[in-house]
Amino acid sequence: MLSLRKEVSVKMSATSTISSKGQITVPVEVRHRLGLKQGDRVEFVYEDGRTVLRPARTEENPFTAYLGAFPAFSSREEIVAYYRELRDDDPWVLKNVEEGKK
Repeated sequence: MLSLRKEVSVKMSATSTISSKGQITVPVEVRHRLGLKQGDRVEFVYEDGRTVLRPARTEENPFTAYLGAFPAFSSREEIVAYYRELRDDDPWVLKNVEEGKK
């Protein structure tokens, strides 16, 4: 199998000092690389013998914002009727096109 994807290992060295409160400042290069901005949460994950800093994953489903965007349908016929109305299609033309009589 041919793969066009090339695995590249980028090593970046940046340091920070832990404060007396256990806080660190994430270097600007790391923030830019991870797309972090003020107020973002990060998580420290232990994997493969090393600790990794990454943006925290949210438990929220990203598609939740789309709930209710479309009405609930109880049958296929309702869905077809809804989209026909949206398209403002002529039912006679649709019937004849579906039957191949155009």
